[in-house]
Amino acid sequence: MKGRQIILDHLGTREAAALMVDGQLHDLLVEADAPRPGTIYRARATKPQKGQGGIFLETPDGNAFLKQVKGIAPGDMLTVQLTGYAEESKALPVTLKLLFKSRYAIVTPDAPGLNISRSIRDDARRDELMMIAKDEMQGLEMGLILRSSCEEASDEDIAEDLRAMVDLAQTVLGEAGTAPEVLTEGDSPHVLAWRDWVEPADIVTEAGSFASHGVLEAVDALQNAYVKLAGGASLYIEPTRALTAVDVNTGADGSFAAGTRANFACAKELPRQLRLRGLGGQITIDLAPMPKKDRRGFEASLRAALKADGIDTVLAGFTPLGHYELQRKRARLPLAELLNEANA
Repeated sequence: MKGRQIILDHLGTREAAALMVDGQLHDLLVEADAPRPGTIYRARATKPQKGQGGIFLETPDGNAFLKQVKGIAPGDMLTVQLTGYAEESKALPVTLKLLFKSRYAIVTPDAPGLNISRSIRDDARRDELMMIAKDEMQGLEMGLILRSSCEEASDEDIAEDLRAMVDLAQTVLGEAGTAPEVLTEGDSPHVLAWRDWVEPADIVTEAGSFASHGVLEAVDALQNAYVKLAGGASLYIEPTRALTAVDVNTGADGSFAAGTRANFACAKELPRQLRLRGLGGQITIDLAPMPKKDRRGFEASLRAALKADGIDTVLAGFTPLGHYELQRKRARLPLAELLNEANA
């Protein structure tokens, strides 16, 4: 089916949202047992870990780790925000830089200034948005980013959304207490879909829509290590305890350029596969043989695909053995783990 569809349903007992583009699963969000990224805590500092450049905090959801020690003493109460999912047996990653993010606006209490997304290039529209920002933020010591979704939105919707984020920020920052507490939870999959999937799309909310629109079939395919690529090439994506191994194969193509074609196809498809499978941490790609002169083009293609993906990923580069390494933020939990929880 052509076009974009946002499908809001459940996987087992878990709330989930799927984004289909031209009949292909483009993104998938599934509720987890773990605390949601974006959750804001009042936390108590416990013990500094100077060797690691941070300090442990006590939260209602367990220990958290803040990469900052200067000016913080054990017993201090801090307001922090969860930035992602914790690795197994490790503390929750948190930051002092709070973001109150919605569909049209991001309120930044610790970063003053009024900013508009660079992707909005129409000068007249930028001027209109700046007037909205100045009117709504007047007298407030907070920063603001108006997102790219503001370009086609109505001024009234933007102002209403902005006011809601300012009210939430003021409420959270005004909370006083002497014990660790959850001040506001991160967004659920359905809210995240509304917040971040802003391009025009058909919205499907009927129960059982995952089955009728091909989402369940796509999810089943993601449980297989094998991924078919264009031209008969393929990937095998296999998570281990230490890293995720990606093996690129040329298939039956025995031509001189087969390896290069397979590797470029991998660069285009891999970010989508990692996003859908919820894989982060260290990624090692065992590339098909290709001339060294093609390495720069492969890296540029991979960088462009990862930029569009939106999840922070560091391109570490080629190893002496010719493998390519990435370090990817753990922005999501592994899909296999979520499916096990949903079916339990």
